Amino acid sequence: FDDPHHSFFSRSSTLRNSLTEPHHTNPSSTMAPLSSLLTVALASSVTAFSPNSGLTTPTTRQSTELYENFGFDFAEDQVENTPQIILGEANYKKWLNGVDPNNMLNRQYPVLTRVRELGLLEQTAELGVLSKLEKQGLTLEKAEQLLPLLEELGVLSLVANNQQLLINGLAPAAIEGAPILLPLVAGALDIGPPAFFLGAAGFAGLDAFLYTSGVEVPFIGLNAGLVLGLVLIPLSAVLAVVGGALGNLKN
Repeated sequence: FDDPHHSFFSRSSTLRNSLTEPHHTNPSSTMAPLSSLLTVALASSVTAFSPNSGLTTPTTRQSTELYENFGFDFAEDQVENTPQIILGEANYKKWLNGVDPNNMLNRQYPVLTRVRELGLLEQTAELGVLSKLEKQGLTLEKAEQLLPLLEELGVLSLVANNQQLLINGLAPAAIEGAPILLPLVAGALDIGPPAFFLGAAGFAGLDAFLYTSGVEVPFIGLNAGLVLGLVLIPLSAVLAVVGGALGNLKN
């Protein structure tokens, strides 16, 4: 007879038997869909990162144009509020020369004039600095031989490219202090390289003492070793290099 309860239990029994019975499947039939799925995923990922894909972000080159307002919209545009005659460093220097030829911006330190006024050539001859250099091995012939080496090291090119800085920066300190330095240099040349090594050690030791003792510069409160070290350490290095060079020349 057609009993709904009987049909329900028969279907449940059939389903339970199908779940408990072992299934014999072909491994190749299972691996085939899996390999196909991996192939499709790999192809999709390659397409996504290809140059022709619409998913890539277009690259744009940044502009290298410079602005006086640093590119800020809120900053003033110098082209709009500055006369063309003084717009830019070159135009400003040219205009300033027309207003005051002796202006501080374009003024150069008079090297030859100050050398003549201070009598440095006469003092050099009186102290015998050149003859003492020859005794240490620095002859004119040796100086000519050193020029190619200086060019290879880039020293001559560095001097040529920084003439303005050397004339207005280092030349005043060297020339104005030459009347005091020349006697010291002449005395050191009489002794030889050890005098320069001793001077280098003395300047380095002085800076180390100031730093470790905690001495401070008045009014600014900074460590004296740090402040004076900006002068003492380079000077110590220069003396050490000069001493080493004289020792090599003499050998």
